[in-house]
Amino acid sequence: MSKLVSAAQAASLIRDGMVVSVSSSSGLGCPDAVLAAIGERFEAEGHPKNITTLHPIAAGDMYGIKGIDHLAKPGLLRRTLCGSYPSGPSSSEPPQIWKMIGDNSVAAYNVPSGILFDMHREAAAKRPGVLTKVGLDTFADPRHQGCAMNAAASEPIVSVQQFDGEEWLYFRSIVPDVSIIRATTADERGNLTYEHEGAYLGGLEQALAARNNGGIVIAQVKRVVENGTLKPHDVRVPGVLVDHIVVAADQLQTTLTPYDPAISGEIFRPLSSFRNAEMNVQKVIARRVAMELADGMAVNIGFGISANVPRILLEEGQHGKVTWVIEQGAVGGVPLLDFKFGCSSNADAFMPSPHQFIYFQAGGFDASLLSFLQIDRHGSVNVSKLSARPHVTAGAGGFVDITARAKKIVFSGFFTAGAKLSLADGGIRIDGEGKVKKVVGEVEHISFSGKRAVAQGQDITYVTERCVMKLTPDGLMVTELAPGIDLQRDVLAQAEIPLGVANDLIVTPDALYRDRPIGLSLNGGASLGGAHG
Repeated sequence: MSKLVSAAQAASLIRDGMVVSVSSSSGLGCPDAVLAAIGERFEAEGHPKNITTLHPIAAGDMYGIKGIDHLAKPGLLRRTLCGSYPSGPSSSEPPQIWKMIGDNSVAAYNVPSGILFDMHREAAAKRPGVLTKVGLDTFADPRHQGCAMNAAASEPIVSVQQFDGEEWLYFRSIVPDVSIIRATTADERGNLTYEHEGAYLGGLEQALAARNNGGIVIAQVKRVVENGTLKPHDVRVPGVLVDHIVVAADQLQTTLTPYDPAISGEIFRPLSSFRNAEMNVQKVIARRVAMELADGMAVNIGFGISANVPRILLEEGQHGKVTWVIEQGAVGGVPLLDFKFGCSSNADAFMPSPHQFIYFQAGGFDASLLSFLQIDRHGSVNVSKLSARPHVTAGAGGFVDITARAKKIVFSGFFTAGAKLSLADGGIRIDGEGKVKKVVGEVEHISFSGKRAVAQGQDITYVTERCVMKLTPDGLMVTELAPGIDLQRDVLAQAEIPLGVANDLIVTPDALYRDRPIGLSLNGGASLGGAHG
């Protein structure tokens, strides 16, 4: 019996009230044709109604791949648990899913991505749920928001449990009735290969969770080939787990990208083909972040200013001394920017995303470079909620998993929001101060707990355009000042809270502010011409 069906036929398999798991990472690996068909069926028939969807990483983007927005219709979508949501600039119209979250027409939860993958694994093994320390004292903790994004999300999904004399968070497994995954090629039996994909994501775990519990698995692919023509080592999801195949020959590889063989590791780009970061204030911050690295490190990076750090190392002749690891699964190579973030060219390997999160959750890597929206008096960081412009942030994604036990974290961002800044005379000039302070008494959303970081002895640094701060048991301490910055006027007075100042306060090397290579060396610890930052 043929497994090949149309997208409309696949959509007809979704019944009212089902739990549907979707494998995607924004535009990367998104089974958009199947999601579109489900939305179209609802518009025509009024079914399926009241479904719950699970998205370990965001499904869709704001640039042409609608993803979850195909399902964001009152009556169709009752509840959604997402590691992240489609995001974009504040000037753009918010996605429909954000409008539904805002008006409480869907019960919306932001569950850390790694935990959502863990929930699938536990559901697949018919175990009751996930016992984890990831998320303690963050928005995932039920003593804060318990992952709830709005008032409609009133049903608890996480509790605090005592086990073996310690405190844990417990997330009960949620069993998917249907898993919708994506690959490049299927043979007639449903064996799936990923040769044009930029990541494997969590398709195997999501397929297992549905199949082991009597559910169905729908795979969207570019093409179907004859049985026996796929090499077994290339098959990432075996056909015994796949019930139906939908062909979408024009599926995009990732956001605004039909197909780039360098993203899928089929070719390696010359290092000279990667553009250097433009000389501006963001580049200065990225340069200072790079000074926190050392030869031989395995380093995670997140979206934002820190995403430019690999380009700093390229420009400085230090590429290859650090191995980059990102949550979508790439290990090594050069992480890509802008719409292709989450993909890497010239990677050493692609890890399945759930396995990468195991690596992150246990702190097996050396450092993480991440962004901040707010920092508070405890050193806690918010990246996941901005009430005034909610669709500007995607939610937490893997941030909570990554930071839970990371040995070293370097957060980067601007000290205030909206400041007019320029580079001048080997330093920073503030041409107009920002109206919104980002160093505050209490963050709006605890994405990272400074209290737990201090208790665990994590090494936490905050790099901004005007100063560097460290987290100490007594709070935030300014340890370094940018050239051209006045400590009292530009730093202490622009924080809502008192900041400590180091007795040995130093000045950031002025080489960082000039439009030429800075002489960075990672051998034996980062330095510029022998002077440590």
